[in-house]
Amino acid sequence: MAFISQKDKKELTPKIKEVLKKYGMKGTIAIGHHSTLVVNLKSGRLDLIGCARKHISQENISRGFAAVDDIGGNHPINPYWCVTWAKEVGENEIANFYEELIAAMKGNKWYNRSDIMTDYFDTAYYLEINAGQWNKDYILEKKLDEDGERYIIEQIKELV
Repeated sequence: MAFISQKDKKELTPKIKEVLKKYGMKGTIAIGHHSTLVVNLKSGRLDLIGCARKHISQENISRGFAAVDDIGGNHPINPYWCVTWAKEVGENEIANFYEELIAAMKGNKWYNRSDIMTDYFDTAYYLEINAGQWNKDYILEKKLDEDGERYIIEQIKELV
């Protein structure tokens, strides 16, 4: 049965924060329903919403539908496929970020011995990554200079 404690979160937090800092991202770490480790990405220099929009548009076009212009200012990131689809749309830096973030979230405690063929589910805990949240959009930032000064160049919500 999936379970993650506050103690486990505390042990995983330094590595997660290290990855966030490396890629210039800001976020929070939480536990959802005692079974899910949640990373909510609030802002950063990586265009996560734009990458998701590219992926969704390419998928729609390949299936004969119209491209997507707007997906909103927040988006749930699928931790099982995000690295693959970020690479498919040519966003290698974002793919590397997701790969390192997921590795940090798993740490050395995570396992998955699930077998859906026999309806047996056994994982240490679930992973959830959100770019923004339902009530607060992800903010794309741009670095001004070497000193690390930042300013907000766009809020995804205003892109329409």
